Amino acid sequence: MWPNKNGGVLNPWRLRLLSQLETLGTVRAVAEAASLSASTVSQQLSVLEAETRTRLLERTGRRVRLTSAGQLLARRAREILDHMDTVEAELLGLGGEPAGLVRVGTFQSGIHTLAVPAVLQLARSHPHLQVELLELEPHESLRALRVGDADLVITTADFVEVPLGPDLDVVPLAVDPVVLVLPQHRGARGPVDLAAFADEPWALDVPGSYMANLTTRLCRQAGFEPRVVCRFSNYLMTLQHVEAGLSVALLPALAVDERYRLVRRELVPEVTRTITAVVRRGARRPAGVELVLETLRRLPTPPGISRP
Repeated sequence: MWPNKNGGVLNPWRLRLLSQLETLGTVRAVAEAASLSASTVSQQLSVLEAETRTRLLERTGRRVRLTSAGQLLARRAREILDHMDTVEAELLGLGGEPAGLVRVGTFQSGIHTLAVPAVLQLARSHPHLQVELLELEPHESLRALRVGDADLVITTADFVEVPLGPDLDVVPLAVDPVVLVLPQHRGARGPVDLAAFADEPWALDVPGSYMANLTTRLCRQAGFEPRVVCRFSNYLMTLQHVEAGLSVALLPALAVDERYRLVRRELVPEVTRTITAVVRRGARRPAGVELVLETLRRLPTPPGISRP
C-alpha cells in the first residue's frame, strides 16, 4: 500500500489497472489482460477515485476515458510500480547478488537464438536471478512492456506500427538479414531477385503478422502477388514445408534452423531488420534488468547475424 496526502492508501494493484487503461484504451481490454470481468475493473477504478478523492475517469457514451488527473496518475503509477519492483529486487539482493524476477518478452525466432543463451549464461553466473521468457510478437511486446507485463522485450526496430515514444529506451543488439528459403534440391546461388520466384508456391506467416506483411510488400515491389499455399505461425512448420519441396518462404536469418535441409539466399536489394532490446525509461532500473540487458549485448552473434 502507498499512503497519499488525503490520508487514504493507494493500492498498487489498482494503480496497475489505471496504467493499463491508459495503454490499452478500454475497460474491456484491461479486463481481458488482467483476467477479470469488466465490471470488476470498473469497480476497482471507482475505488481508486475514492482513495485519491479525485475524478480520474469520465464517461463518453459507452466508453470511459481518463481525465487530465487520471492521465497524470496513470503516468506516475508506472513510475511508482517500477520503483516498488526495484526496492523489492534490492531487498532480495542485499547479499550483493542480483535476485528477483525479470520477465523477458521476445519474438519467436529470438527465443532459442538470443533469449535462451542469455538465460543459460545467467543461470550459471547469477543463480538467484529468475528470468521468465514470454513469446511476444513485435505488435504485442511494446504494449506488454508499457503495462508492466514484461520488464524487457527483444523486438525489431523496423516494426513501426506502434511508436516507441520517450517512455522507452532502445538498445540495438543485432542486424538480421531477411532471406529466401528454398528446398535443398534448388541450386540457386548467391543473392536472388524475388521476381524470379513469382510463379512459386509461397508459405507465409499468419495474416497481419510482421513477416506476412513484409513478404507481401516485398513480393508486390518485385511485381507479383505471392500464391500462398499455407500459413503457419510457427517457423519450424514453415521450414518443414519448404524442406518437403512444397513452398518457398521469406524468413529472418535468425529463424532458419540449420538442422533442416534448405538453401538460404539473401535478397537483391538486401533486406535487413534491426534487433533491439527495449526497457522502460526510469531514473533507476532494477539490477536484474540491467544484468539481462548487458548479457544480451555480450552474447556471440549467431551465424549470418551482425552487430549494428
